Amino acid sequence: GSEEKIKAHREGKLHRSFSVFVFNSEGKLLMQKRTSSKYHSGGLWSNTCCSHPRPGEKVVDAAHRRLKEEMGFDCALSELFTFVYKVKFSNGLSENEFDHVLMGKFDGTPKPNPEEAESFRWIDPGELGSDMEKNPDGYTYWLKEALKKFPEPFWKNL
Repeated sequence: GSEEKIKAHREGKLHRSFSVFVFNSEGKLLMQKRTSSKYHSGGLWSNTCCSHPRPGEKVVDAAHRRLKEEMGFDCALSELFTFVYKVKFSNGLSENEFDHVLMGKFDGTPKPNPEEAESFRWIDPGELGSDMEKNPDGYTYWLKEALKKFPEPFWKNL
């Protein structure tokens, strides 16, 4: 079925989402800092882009669409895995998401949409892990959950 996005988040209904992780040829992950005005998790660092597919839209098509809308570029994407997570936010909204994790490679310069991302950075996965331990409140919940699911050899072969 389908539901209006905010209503699904207000009522905590399980719904599809996706999280895109784009790496460069040096193995660094492209992160975005979510615009502070987002309806939840504003101002937090997250993966390259994330969103929800529209009714009837394939997840990979939605991921390409949102990558262009949020970060101003597109690249080949492949789905790595899926997982489900739940979290409640202090503003009364919650996420109950069936998240598709996709990966891509890109060596250009992103052009973030300021309505979506107020900043970006390329970071080594090891540095990211260290910073997340020191500053856990600076990162989105789903980023932390998705990174736990990445197969270890994947990280070692970047």
